[in-house]
Parts: sequence; structure tokens; C-alpha cells
Amino acid sequence: FEKKHGHKIVPSASVIPHNDPTLMFTNAGMNQFKDYFLNRVIPVDKRIADSQKIMRVAGKHNDLDEVGRDGTHHTFFEMLGNWSFGDYYKKEAIAMAWELLTKVWGLPKEKLWVTTFKSDGKDGIPTDDEAIKYWKEVTDVDHSHIVQLGRKDNFWAMGDTGPCGPCSEIHYNKTNETEFENIVKDISSDKFVEIWNLVFIQFNQTKDGLVELPAKHVDTGMGLE
Repeated sequence: FEKKHGHKIVPSASVIPHNDPTLMFTNAGMNQFKDYFLNRVIPVDKRIADSQKIMRVAGKHNDLDEVGRDGTHHTFFEMLGNWSFGDYYKKEAIAMAWELLTKVWGLPKEKLWVTTFKSDGKDGIPTDDEAIKYWKEVTDVDHSHIVQLGRKDNFWAMGDTGPCGPCSEIHYNKTNETEFENIVKDISSDKFVEIWNLVFIQFNQTKDGLVELPAKHVDTGMGLE
């Protein structure tokens, strides 16, 4: 699917990062492309996809406390991902994700819910109204299934420093319920499972604060068992 959409398929990087002292283990598919995001290296291919081996037992994305409790967290797994380095952005990423999930894999649309970033007023980062706009324009997702969540859920960073940005997650409703008393609370419960995260990389988190990147990028991740 990703190759059809112009992505070059590349192999997984090592689980041990060789040139990044900020990480003990590769904890996300985007790690090997960090220098692309930060404009240190100009990518030959602006669209890339792969399946990256991930170890989540250290640092910011340490899932050890969750393993065995909910059935969806693992210490070691593979992450399906597709990236755009200054090429397509939110509109195309959202459209491709919805096409793959609903048209190619045939997941029932009524079971899918979407979350987007809601500003907490910190760092001057605005609410991601643009993502909501594209979810309504380029997909036929039920508009009542679009939910806004804060920084904890819908702002992604690879570590304490490094590339980061607001994200939009796609969740699958595991129940037969259609009405929820408090969807913000339920979306984080065992009623839903997050199946894909679309991250819109536009900042670099430095020790001194957020810095706007010269180009905007896309980083998506879907866990593969």
C-alpha cells in the first residue's frame, strides 16, 4: 500500500541506536530518521515506509509498567510506519490512513474513533483545528467520533529532547456501545484500543524549549504483533 503511494520501503534499523546518545534503545520507528527531521541530513527519498523493531524498556516511552495489564503493550514489537520529510502533510496522511483501514483492510467505519490535539495553553501551541478540518473533508468518519484530547494523549515526542509535534490517533471501539457517558474518559479505557498514531512533526524539543522546524513532516506508527 505504501509503495503504491510513492514510499520507498527500507529495512529496520538496529534496536541499539549507534549514533544517538539520548536513547538506550530504539523506541520508535522514526529514530533512524532523526537527522532528516532536524534538517541535519537532506533525505534522498522524501517518502519512506518500513517495519521497525522497537524496544520500550527505557526512557520516555517505557512501557514496562503496562505490559501484562491491558493486553496491548509489549516490551519488544515491530512498528509499521510511513514518513514524509517535507513532502505531504496532515491532509494526505489522514486520507491515506483512512483509505488503508477502511477500503483496503475493510475495518468497519462505525467502529473507528479519532483523537486530535487540544491546546493546554503552554508553549504557544494552538489546538489542532487543521487536523479536525481534514478528518471532516477527506474522510467519511462520523463527525461525532472526533474527540479532542490534551498533551498527554495527543502530543508526541521521541524523548525529553528531539523532534515532536501534535498527533492524531485512530482508535477501535471494542464494544457494541454507541453512546458513551464520558468519551474523553472512555477513549483511554479498555473499551478502545489505539491502532494508529499520525504524528505531525513541526517542532524540536530542546533543553531550552520548543523550536519550530524549517519544514513540516509526517511520522506514523502502527504496532505490529
